[in-house]
Amino acid sequence: MDVLIQLLERLLHAVGQLFANPFYYIGVLFIVLHYRKQIQMERKLFHTRLHSLLNETWRTVFWGWIGGLCASVLLLFVGVNIQFDVVILLWVITVILVLLRVRFLCLAYAVGILGAAQVILSWIPDMASLKETLPMLDIVRHADIPSLLAIVAVLHLLEGMLAHFQGARMATPLFLEGKRGQIIGGQQLQGFWPVPLFLLVPLTGGSDISLPWTTLFGANLASGWTLLAFPAMIGFTELTISKLPRKQARSSANLLYLYGIILLVAAVAAHFWSAIVLLGALLSIVLHEGLIRYNQWTEEKQIPFYVHSTRGLMVLSVVPNSPAQEIGIQTGEIIHKVNGYKIKTKSDLHLAMGLNSAFCKLEILNEEGEVRFLQRAIFNGDHHQLGIILAPDQEALYFTEHRPVHLFSYLRGKLTGLLKNDSTKSM
Repeated sequence: MDVLIQLLERLLHAVGQLFANPFYYIGVLFIVLHYRKQIQMERKLFHTRLHSLLNETWRTVFWGWIGGLCASVLLLFVGVNIQFDVVILLWVITVILVLLRVRFLCLAYAVGILGAAQVILSWIPDMASLKETLPMLDIVRHADIPSLLAIVAVLHLLEGMLAHFQGARMATPLFLEGKRGQIIGGQQLQGFWPVPLFLLVPLTGGSDISLPWTTLFGANLASGWTLLAFPAMIGFTELTISKLPRKQARSSANLLYLYGIILLVAAVAAHFWSAIVLLGALLSIVLHEGLIRYNQWTEEKQIPFYVHSTRGLMVLSVVPNSPAQEIGIQTGEIIHKVNGYKIKTKSDLHLAMGLNSAFCKLEILNEEGEVRFLQRAIFNGDHHQLGIILAPDQEALYFTEHRPVHLFSYLRGKLTGLLKNDSTKSM
């Protein structure tokens, strides 16, 4: 009971420490700017918004806290060793990296760089004089890289869980330029979460009560322990032109689980054998980049799924709280007939819906090619397509370009409007 009371006291102190840390607010601000940009793009492409800035921001912050608390409980049994100055240094490295590429907003890159720098510094013979000139080198030299690798591993296991259960609902439909210049549909699964971690760390005089469990890394907690607030950012971005959002989310989650497990094994090995530190640091970066490249490579070989066919018009997405969502139309289904007439073009759809201004009957082909019969009354104020967002045809005026960009280009990218035959930039 005494241990539980001390944990709660230390947790309250760490929460105050977190709210005093400006880097946590930088993460939340990035979330707001990200969803603001996304909603503006949706309005330009589809003349409506598919996400709510307030709802999405609160949702990501809420799940970031839930995930952070769960990860913190798991890390209680790992026994990491990390200092406040190391936390600051990692965030400084992350901010610098994000200025180069938005996808570097991930602790894996900063920890990998810090680990590699530590090993390189250990090879330099005259370190004493360098530390006097650059005190920051002493922070790098004493950073516990295995502990940091373990934190990265746990965060990516958490990221995999969030991607698995929330990735599909975060999907944003896009108009893209295909290999042969045709406009095709795609789905971008993109989510970021500010995750507050509360890490059990050794501290002289921090507590006079020993812990009733043994940590994995065997951190020296006998002389004292406390909780350290560590604001982290996790997130993933996947683009698919060949899979439904739920399948892409499941695939991404499985890869994140694999990455987290491999890195956790590397962290444990590096803790017991320091020669593995450089390998673990390199794996942190290389494997993370490999996940991104693997998805790009597999998608390049696939046939576009979100295109119209002779069977009818492909549903790219559905507007939330619209008639289409109400009657159960889903992404990836095909509008085959409307009011008894076969649909081949958008003009056919509009003409068929105009045959009965008060009621609409639809024949929908699901993913397995089976026919579903749906119907609904039409009321004043309803979306002119019942809230159905169709895959693009070759008359589409706008499309998005998916390529790596730096932070300012990402946030600024055509937010004031798109020009005909121009493009917005993504990550």
